[in-house]
Amino acid sequence: MRQTWIIAKRELYAYFATPMAFVFIAIFVALTGAFTFYIGRFFDRGQASLESFFSFHPWLYLLLIPAIAMRLWAEERKSGTIEQLLTLPITTCDAVVGKFLAAWIFCGIALALTFPMWITVNILGEPDNGVIVVGYIGSFLMAGAFLSIGTCMSALTRNQIIAFISGAVVCFLFTLSGLDLVLNVFRLWAPEALVSTIASFSFLTRFESLSRGIIDIRDIIYFFSLIAFWLFATTIAVEAKKAA
Repeated sequence: MRQTWIIAKRELYAYFATPMAFVFIAIFVALTGAFTFYIGRFFDRGQASLESFFSFHPWLYLLLIPAIAMRLWAEERKSGTIEQLLTLPITTCDAVVGKFLAAWIFCGIALALTFPMWITVNILGEPDNGVIVVGYIGSFLMAGAFLSIGTCMSALTRNQIIAFISGAVVCFLFTLSGLDLVLNVFRLWAPEALVSTIASFSFLTRFESLSRGIIDIRDIIYFFSLIAFWLFATTIAVEAKKAA
């Protein structure tokens, strides 16, 4: 774990070494506010809750998280520094998890900086703050799932644009699988058990209950399992490139 944290700190410092980190955070905070107050009609709801705030997170992450993940390995491969990194006294797993943790912490910082929304809803009413806490935890876990997919896509190519597009597409498929528009197609011919299985893979399905303050251990296990699977796939991809 010591080696993993060394890599994580190195990567996290690299994020804030350029203005792009601050630009990303500013865009994320601005978009969450705009979507909540204007598209989500926060004031028209007349409710002291952040339901409209959390409802847009999957769609924001769909574009913003792959943008963070695309550089993690693609940039290393393009610049040739991946060889230097992997010759250090660390394992491939250390490097993969370290890079992922740095990006996940960065996402957590961006998410934490939306705290004015929480303050605002407490000023305007008396929300259930326990529900809001669970919503933030669920959003952070979902960001990790998005990020793990993007990390794997980045490890498969040296082109950051390709990494971004492929990461966004795979994340889109995981998100879209919970919509009735997709499920109704499968309901025409597939048994209900298969339809339920497909729906269970959706970020929307898993995040919906957490955003409402309902803690289901199955949702927690789902996100951690997805993160573990894609990080394992990333490790295999990096090892394959290393062997080549």
